[in-house]
Amino acid sequence: MPHTLTLKAIRPVTHNVNELTFDRPEGFDFRPGQATDLALDRDGWRGEQRPFTFASLPGEERLQFVIKSYPSHSGVTEQIGQMEPGDRVIIEDPWGAIEDKGPGTIIAGGAGITPFIAILRARQEKDGTLEGYRLIFSNERENDIILREELEAMPGLDLDLVLTDEQAPGLHSGMVDGDYLDQAGVDLSGIVYLCGPPPMEEALVTALKARGVTDDRLVREEQ
Repeated sequence: MPHTLTLKAIRPVTHNVNELTFDRPEGFDFRPGQATDLALDRDGWRGEQRPFTFASLPGEERLQFVIKSYPSHSGVTEQIGQMEPGDRVIIEDPWGAIEDKGPGTIIAGGAGITPFIAILRARQEKDGTLEGYRLIFSNERENDIILREELEAMPGLDLDLVLTDEQAPGLHSGMVDGDYLDQAGVDLSGIVYLCGPPPMEEALVTALKARGVTDDRLVREEQ
């Protein structure tokens, strides 16, 4: 069933990503990693639903989303980036196949990090450490890295930050592909989580399966 939320706060995370905070509807529950279909509650936009992942944890009083805006698209995300406190959105029931199945390798591209924000936060809150989790996070440029300081500070998290379109000190450069997985010594014997732009996902699914990752060990959104 739909829920109407009022924006309480909006905070820039990077040059084109914002964290949006809303009051949580009573009885609204979800799992870390799940998403909802969201639409702007304004004329001409209510039928334009887009999927966004919850960044907050299920037990918190507020709902948070971390949303990347694409101004060149003149669409929903551009409008979201211009929201102000008091503006409203409409969300549907939570859905999604991505969930925490234990330690493993997470591969995320750009805004594909968003399902894993709540997963990593929840696991850190539960265990106090992210030992056994490796995050390979690919972005075009250094200033595109979402929540970099938080990710770097997560205890026990093995973090690879990879840039495709520039070089920066201390960061990897190039594509996250089969060659990268081999050269970086990525352990693919356990659970592998994957979320990113469709071309990246498609190429990596092929590379992962060629390296013995079976469907039951690959956690990604159902296509």
